[in-house]
Amino acid sequence: MAADPYADRAEAGQLLAEELVRSINHDHLDRPVLLALPRGGVPVAAPVARALAVPLSVLLVRKLGAPGQPELAVGAVAAIGDRVQRVVNADWVQRLGLTDQDLDRLEQSETAVLRARVATFGSTPAVDGRTVIIVDDGLATGATMRAAVTAVRGAGATSVVVAVPVGAVGACRELEQLADRVVCPRRPEPFRAVGEHYRDFAQLDDAEVLDLIS
Repeated sequence: MAADPYADRAEAGQLLAEELVRSINHDHLDRPVLLALPRGGVPVAAPVARALAVPLSVLLVRKLGAPGQPELAVGAVAAIGDRVQRVVNADWVQRLGLTDQDLDRLEQSETAVLRARVATFGSTPAVDGRTVIIVDDGLATGATMRAAVTAVRGAGATSVVVAVPVGAVGACRELEQLADRVVCPRRPEPFRAVGEHYRDFAQLDDAEVLDLIS
């Protein structure tokens, strides 16, 4: 029988925190860097931050949409520490025949947006040599989370844990090939949309996000 939807992201975060503490070994939970994907991941991560007694920061990621096909992600940029980390999907870059100049143009455009978001939410702390836990409110395709995991790996994280309250089976399996651990207590099939698994899935504004990470 399918589980009842979470009441809201706060309840989901509380249950996710309990699952993390129960299922992750002490090495992963020893003062990790805790990062949330805004906006929806932030209220989920807030109870996790309290349970682990660690600061909560955001990880800002922007997809690089293919020229003329912005919905098709050929890569992403993420703001980590004092630099922007670029990751690309080599298969799609090759299929579309994109050049380094094409990628540079895409990166410049999205980096401008990224830096504006950093000015609002602050920068992600350096992750070099650290265990990183990345939290979101759910996984549908998992594309943004895959970019986030790849970015923190590229920035030197030694271990990466993905933590979400609910996710599609396929997305979780793909992330299990990238991350050291995926904690996702609910993996319903069929999976149509993250919002279907919450009774209250209201969108947050910037002020609400800032209040949770302050």
